[in-house]
Amino acid sequence: MPPRQRCLDCLASEPARLFEAALWIAAEHDPDLQPKQWLNAVTNLRQQVLVALPERPARELAQPLLRRLSELGFQEDNDEPLRPQAALLHHVLQRKRGQPLSLALLAMELARQLDIPLQGVNFPGHFLLCVPGTNHLLDPCTGRHLYLEDCRALLYHHVGPDLELSAEHLSPCTGRQILQRLSRNLRMLHVHAEDYLAALKDAERVIELGPPSSFDHLARAELYRMLDCPQAERYDLECALLLTDDPAQHALLGKRLSEIKGTPPLH
Repeated sequence: MPPRQRCLDCLASEPARLFEAALWIAAEHDPDLQPKQWLNAVTNLRQQVLVALPERPARELAQPLLRRLSELGFQEDNDEPLRPQAALLHHVLQRKRGQPLSLALLAMELARQLDIPLQGVNFPGHFLLCVPGTNHLLDPCTGRHLYLEDCRALLYHHVGPDLELSAEHLSPCTGRQILQRLSRNLRMLHVHAEDYLAALKDAERVIELGPPSSFDHLARAELYRMLDCPQAERYDLECALLLTDDPAQHALLGKRLSEIKGTPPLH
């Protein structure tokens, strides 16, 4: 069974095996990867975390869990330029460096194994975590509590003044949304690394996990353009056209589509 299908099967299980699903995403880019090996590594890591946790109710252990991971060396990857390894979980476990989402996936898997309630929050620009029923969020990189004003400052830092904080930014997200964001991260990192075939795998997965945005179709269309696949590019441009209400975008897409229509078919 191919890694993509194994990923989707993990996501569809009840409960979803989210960390394993993310490992199968990594396996699409590394055919030698054996997810079971890295699941065993997390089980071993659990013991290192467990011995340092205080004796408190489970709902009070999310921050100590995150701080323990930081003590063990797990940190946000700040390399410039950031490489795909920051989002591929087996590399994150090896290097102890990763994007906030990758570190959050590790923390959520450990929390699951230790019966600690912990959920993902699809915050713009910096993935966050939350404990259900609390009045704060958690930074997966440090364990820091983030209250409303902290979240506004974080949003301003990553997105700028044009986006106002909303309840949607602070709400728990689904496993499918998490894997779609992971796939978008990988798509971007592979594009920056000029590995367009790898980026295309990620772009396809983003759309398969769905529902895709117009930007998702535009991103895949651009990859098809760089790989000289005009008919596939045309399909995604047409999808993007249906999903956008921006008149300027409509005009640009229409212009590009008319250019592709004049392209002779490949034989």
